[in-house]
Amino acid sequence: MRRQFIPAVLTMVVFTLLLGIGYGLLLTGVAQLGFKDKANGSIVERGGKKVGSSLIGQAFVDKDGNAIKKYFQSRPSAAAGVDGDTAAGYDPTLSSGSNLGPSNPALVGFIPGFNTVDLNGNSSKTNPFASADDPYCVPDDKDGKAVVSPTRNTKYKKNDDGSYVCDANTVPQRTLAYRDLNKLSSTAKVPVDAVTSSASGLDPDISVANARLQAKRIANERNFSLARVRNLIDAHTSGQTLGVLGEKTVNVLELNLALDQLSTSQN
Repeated sequence: MRRQFIPAVLTMVVFTLLLGIGYGLLLTGVAQLGFKDKANGSIVERGGKKVGSSLIGQAFVDKDGNAIKKYFQSRPSAAAGVDGDTAAGYDPTLSSGSNLGPSNPALVGFIPGFNTVDLNGNSSKTNPFASADDPYCVPDDKDGKAVVSPTRNTKYKKNDDGSYVCDANTVPQRTLAYRDLNKLSSTAKVPVDAVTSSASGLDPDISVANARLQAKRIANERNFSLARVRNLIDAHTSGQTLGVLGEKTVNVLELNLALDQLSTSQN
């Protein structure tokens, strides 16, 4: 037994040191030597102050979760913060997508004739919660939570005019909010990344189409020419992976920092 026990212990010690410690140190050394910036989180600094990471998105909103109009807005994030609040999101410890399916009312809203229900939760051909602005309205309960399975006793939040308060996190509501923020027409097409979250909930980039639709608002807020804002977008547009994969994207943090720098240079 001793002849088997001692080699087994020695083998365990050797492989623990080799794979448990040595391998980790080797990878850390290679990362620090060849990819130091990425290995350390791709931290972005301005004036000696850390302002974010080029690999992790952040929300440009005020303390109430409202978009700060002078900044380009990131895509929605399902990496929720306190109490499931998705207004800010981008919590690296809660990285995830919404995992909502394409028929889930919490994502697509109540679509008449498809997934609509009446006030008691029974199948319906119409949406009893519809408003003039949003025929796909999913109502919030008195605590501000989306009601996708209504019951007879559900208490809903209502507006002053008696209409239902629609949950702000559905694609239809996000589309309405995006058009309103950027002063777009009611028929303007909205890029999908402007109204849906990424699989990680931490995506730092938006599509070029998304950025260009926000450009006019930014120009007005900062008293820039539209051409100047569009030139900044072009300067901060990244190419496709390997030249063929995916689409061109714009890093929101880097673009907003460039805007601030340009504003400072003009003052």
